[in-house]
Amino acid sequence: MTLLLIAVLLAPANLFAQAQEAKQAPNTLVIQAESEFAADPDLATLSFHVFAQDKLLQRAYQQADSATQRILQLAARSGLSPQEISAGTLRVIPIQDWSDKKIRIRSYRVETTIRLRVKDFARIAPLVDEAVQEGISELRSVDYTLEDEEDARQRAIAAAMRSAEARARVALRDNGRRRLGSLLAAAVDVTETLRPAITLPVNGRNYLDYLRLQSAGEPSTMGAAPTSTALPEKIRVRASVQCVFQLE
Repeated sequence: MTLLLIAVLLAPANLFAQAQEAKQAPNTLVIQAESEFAADPDLATLSFHVFAQDKLLQRAYQQADSATQRILQLAARSGLSPQEISAGTLRVIPIQDWSDKKIRIRSYRVETTIRLRVKDFARIAPLVDEAVQEGISELRSVDYTLEDEEDARQRAIAAAMRSAEARARVALRDNGRRRLGSLLAAAVDVTETLRPAITLPVNGRNYLDYLRLQSAGEPSTMGAAPTSTALPEKIRVRASVQCVFQLE
């Protein structure tokens, strides 16, 4: 069965064609089944927007670069490895003025995005607090995922395949003349529910305050967090299979 799962993942289109062809063959049984695998997220990706704007390009660039380095140093002090830290290049955006029908550059905006992959969720609030306190960076989103997403997909597929085999045996239970044979082909479709995420339009303050109130057990006057809670919901992966079995 393990070899079959590997083949399904490597060539789903080809196997689907085989399943459709085998479906028309005599002495076969076609069974459809679904299964869902649910797990608590074990990885949070924090996305920070770093920016600076000034009339002088050099000064804006230095401010943005300094803010970027502070967040990178903060991440390193928090125990994140270099593989868990991702920083984009600094982009320069001229702010133009067209008021007198001539192109004039009023100022320069320098910005970049930094993403931190955090496995210890207790580190999120301190990271956000220090990163945004100077007002030169914004927490744009917190995305909760599974570190090993492939393992979740494999588990969902395996459960769906077991369910299909069990259904096939039930279907033949009252037929003493036919027995379930080998699996001829299978078509697999895997979908993942919407990942729990928090998207922030301006900065990380609201989410940070929400985390503090929740961890302290105090009622929040802010209502729920924008799209999630302090404890993210489970990530659910659903697998649907269509199996074609030989009848003996």
